[in-house]
Amino acid sequence: MPGIIECVPNFSEGRDLQVVEQIVDEIRNFQGVKLLDYSVDADHNRAVVTFAGEPEKVVEAAFNAARKAAGLIDMSKHKGGHPRMGATDVIPFIPISEVTMEECVRYSRELGRRIGEELGIPVYLYEEAATQPHRKNLSAIRKGEYEGFFEKIKDEAWKPDFGPAEVHPKAGVTAVGARSFLVAYNVELDTGDIEIANAIAKRVRHISGGLRYVKAMGVMLEGKNRVQVSMNMVDFQKSALYTAFELIRIEAGRYGVNVVGSEIVGLVPMEALMDCAAYYLRLKDFSMDQVLEKRIHE
Repeated sequence: MPGIIECVPNFSEGRDLQVVEQIVDEIRNFQGVKLLDYSVDADHNRAVVTFAGEPEKVVEAAFNAARKAAGLIDMSKHKGGHPRMGATDVIPFIPISEVTMEECVRYSRELGRRIGEELGIPVYLYEEAATQPHRKNLSAIRKGEYEGFFEKIKDEAWKPDFGPAEVHPKAGVTAVGARSFLVAYNVELDTGDIEIANAIAKRVRHISGGLRYVKAMGVMLEGKNRVQVSMNMVDFQKSALYTAFELIRIEAGRYGVNVVGSEIVGLVPMEALMDCAAYYLRLKDFSMDQVLEKRIHE
């Protein structure tokens, strides 16, 4: 049985749905890969696409989508709530079955080289594919965003792994890497004060003393005049979704603010949700083997 990898590219467009559909079509119509999910967010001005398939075909589909995005998105005109540096901002590969993390690293380098050489876009390898320790964390690479990269890329420490050592004026910069499964999880608050969201995010994220496997930031939801704490749960087994939710709820109470809802962007492992169910229902000795759909699938 051939191996399967997942790919979750993020594109810097969440308002022009015709542009998003043209990019997604590069994946949807590619024989040999399966489009699993895609979502757009106008406040973030971002689209997140999830697809899977045999590694070589996933690499080819990802390249086609990045090429299409480079022709449709002009980063010099892009504004949004989510940090970004490129039309195709990031492309991670995740091993699913019969594929090792080391193989995903090889595929990410193969794709990065093609994007750099054929599209003329600077590429940085991150997470398990990183070539230097200071490039492992995506947020470190993306610091300064598109606007700041014109100076940042001149620093020898930030010479790209592939492609030219100058920012593509429209397509910007792209990060390609290999990582474990990540859950994008956002919690919405009943306030429009971004400073409150930023303060709570600081309490939650690992880099400032919060939960070990959580990255977080405050985001303004202009359409609702509310804010959210936007998170990447980089290891939901060690930092659970319910732990992050409860910490945000407690911290929000300090400011007289309530949690009004939360959302998951893209796909999520069943285990992450079952952990939440077990916690809030106070289930004793509950296991995934008790999930009907799991047993039927087996």
